[in-house]
Amino acid sequence: MTLSYVTAPRTWEVIVAGGGTAGAIAGIAAARAGARVLVVEALGSLGGTGTNAWVTPLMRNVSGGQNLNRGLTDELKARLHARGDGATDPGGNDNWFNPEGMKTVLEQMLLEAGGEVLYHTHVVATLAAEGTEPSANGHSFAGESERTHLSALILHNKGGLQAFCAGVIIDATGDADVAVRAGAPFHAGDEDGVHQAMSLRFSLAGVDTGQLAEFLNANGQGQSSPDFLHFWMVWGKKSSLEPLFREAVAAGVLEERDGDYFQGFSVPGRPGEISFNCPRIRADLNDGADPWHLSAAQTDGRAAIDRLTDFCRTFLPGCERAYIGTVAPMVGVRETRRVKGDYTLTLDDILDCRRFSDSICRNHYPVDIHSVKGGARLLHEREGTAPYFAPDAYHEIPYRALIPATLRNVLVPGRAASSTFEAQSAIRVQQNCHTMGEAAGIAAAWAARDHGADVRAVDVAALQREMRRWGGNV
Repeated sequence: MTLSYVTAPRTWEVIVAGGGTAGAIAGIAAARAGARVLVVEALGSLGGTGTNAWVTPLMRNVSGGQNLNRGLTDELKARLHARGDGATDPGGNDNWFNPEGMKTVLEQMLLEAGGEVLYHTHVVATLAAEGTEPSANGHSFAGESERTHLSALILHNKGGLQAFCAGVIIDATGDADVAVRAGAPFHAGDEDGVHQAMSLRFSLAGVDTGQLAEFLNANGQGQSSPDFLHFWMVWGKKSSLEPLFREAVAAGVLEERDGDYFQGFSVPGRPGEISFNCPRIRADLNDGADPWHLSAAQTDGRAAIDRLTDFCRTFLPGCERAYIGTVAPMVGVRETRRVKGDYTLTLDDILDCRRFSDSICRNHYPVDIHSVKGGARLLHEREGTAPYFAPDAYHEIPYRALIPATLRNVLVPGRAASSTFEAQSAIRVQQNCHTMGEAAGIAAAWAARDHGADVRAVDVAALQREMRRWGGNV
């Protein structure tokens, strides 16, 4: 089939496909590095998982008590705090934020840097430069002379189908959509092809957080402040709320699976509102790259949100008059495709605290597998004898893990970076995606300007120095 499209009259040095967690920061970084940048986003705001999927707060990534993700992440937090959309709790955790505020801050940072954004736009296909067409199956690793060079992305929006040309393309779709459309090989799911569980997050407004905090304190889930609530329940994990869930299931208020994962957090700048890291979508709907799974996840999630709302009103003091404040417009997807890169990060790399000469990110977030298979695979243990479990330990993520093995001018930061299923579960959290996006943005700008768009030609030592100059920790 031949697509009928027109070529956009303008070109960019860098196009970022996907303005989500990694993509928004990548666009900001590339623009600050001097490139002409366009960020293409399917929804109407930047931030992806953190904003449109309402994944708040940021998960902590610390070693020896110090944040590992710095640079643009620090600036993002500072701006959120300055406008009242971010906060630091009494324990020093500075990762609390308001998703609506983050949308504005990310957009401001991109536009101030000189970047552009095109909302409500989808990637349809890729165009390869003449003489570098991808192989028919995309499953063999190319030699240097055989790597595909993408000259443009075919995009669809209200203007129809258009080809947008760029020197370097950053695939920040989260699902490696660009790389896969260009024939790049990838992995997906665990050894059985099963993905991590999806969630559809929501919030309850109209909560008396003082009363709720008092109840939680009296029932085995101590709270430091009504402004920083965090409470949870998972079957069989000794949560003090489990008896309430059992009672609710017996009464027909909840289904058994509603207790597979339940977690609530306060939201800065939104008094009386609790954000929930649930409901978990039913087990057979686990592939966020499958449009039917993704669509069914919305309806399954909304039905579960009604059940959980009834539960909170009935069983949690302070929630009697609560109402649904927000249902995330985007399903929370933890893992789909993972591109096969020049290097694939493994579980052994994480547990052995492996260092890399081309490191662009440090991580100490645990292996965190939200498995639809349940049982012992729900969450990885956070204690052990491997080097990684020391309080001041960390491993590194190499720049090579962002480079698809068969492509010349494409970088893939974020949760679709090259990693095994287990390793991905540790590096997928938002702050790591920020740092990978920052590295990809700077590298893309330099490759487009100085290296004929070859992302492998970037001087990684210079990239590390530049990230440190921006306040990074690499």
